[in-house]
Amino acid sequence: METRMNKQVITIGCFFFIFGFISWVNGTLIPYLRIACELEEWQAYLVTFAFYISYTFMALPSSRILVRTGMVRGIQTGLLIMAMGCLLFVPAALMRYYPLFLAGLFVAGAGTTLLQTAVNPYITKLGDPARAAQRMSLMGICNKFAGILAPMILGAIILKNSDGLLAELESMGTVAKTARLDELARDVIMPYIVLTVLLCLIALGIKYAHLPEIEPSADELLHSQEQELPHTKKNYDGVFLLGFTAIFVSVGVEVIAGDTIGNYGIYQGVRLDIAKSLTSYTLAAMLTGYVLGVLFVPRLISQEKAFLYSSLLGALLTLFAVFVPRQGSIVFIALLGFANAMLWPAIWPLALKGLSGALLNRGSAILIMGIAGGAILPLVYSWLSIVSNNQLAYLLLLPCYLFNVYYQISRTKK
Repeated sequence: METRMNKQVITIGCFFFIFGFISWVNGTLIPYLRIACELEEWQAYLVTFAFYISYTFMALPSSRILVRTGMVRGIQTGLLIMAMGCLLFVPAALMRYYPLFLAGLFVAGAGTTLLQTAVNPYITKLGDPARAAQRMSLMGICNKFAGILAPMILGAIILKNSDGLLAELESMGTVAKTARLDELARDVIMPYIVLTVLLCLIALGIKYAHLPEIEPSADELLHSQEQELPHTKKNYDGVFLLGFTAIFVSVGVEVIAGDTIGNYGIYQGVRLDIAKSLTSYTLAAMLTGYVLGVLFVPRLISQEKAFLYSSLLGALLTLFAVFVPRQGSIVFIALLGFANAMLWPAIWPLALKGLSGALLNRGSAILIMGIAGGAILPLVYSWLSIVSNNQLAYLLLLPCYLFNVYYQISRTKK
């Protein structure tokens, strides 16, 4: 039984690797599309908006789809939708048309939403509840390892000789520059064709993974029916709202730390050939946090305390990022990845505590909607960087971490 469960955990870990790669490649797409499509800085951050806003639109439909299909077929469907989004990059690159790139990101995000709506509660419920954050940390390792690789691999392909490219573009006339940007845009075609093929192959191979459907027991079904009484459902909506907000701010700070660091490095005078891979440093810090989570939660520290201390550390690192001068502040933005590592794994068991059946699906969908924080908060950061500067704009993170402190205290009292 334990060997079978370990195989299931490894399989789910592969899914976390997949959507980690597709999610964190955005950090490289932002400077790439800013150059290829000749965008303003705020327009480049629509990359994260298009990808993460799809979670808001797709979360509740995803829960209904999963009721019809079950977890396993839902995972398969999510992978195929992600493949469709990746395939849209081909015509977008051929036309060098930014809105079509955004459409591809939205569709890929929609598929990721369905996949995440299935696998997050799946891994939470697959074993001892006290070790849920530990299992989620293992998934985070898979996710962030992919996030480290993604900027390095894609950056080496689509932004090779990046500093020489910028100098080359500045010296060109209008016609020659247009032709060179068209060539640059086409560099993204082959990587996304490869991603499309891989996603389709994995989706077709799911039936050989022997993943079980997680069905509630008779007692859980009875408890679920009691939970679905109108007055009880209303009571849980307040709990879901707090969980939604915690996910919203946690994903927001995670995406800001990972996806803005490249542009921030350029703002602080870092060369583009180095700045294009700075996301990998944030993800490496997160990976370290996840490894420590696997080792020490719940052996030496509870998942609730890990969430609290991570939030407090994030608030402290934010202050260093804002007030340490020049390029030294980049180090603290990367270190935010370490503080962010235990936020996502610990929110799920906190928010889903005591839920089963229909309310488990509803709670999972509402939490997934909170990933919209990754769409909205980077745009708020961009606006703040315009009205102040790129460094002071990181003060946006402070109230986010402090809300998580409040959330942890309020949920552990119940």
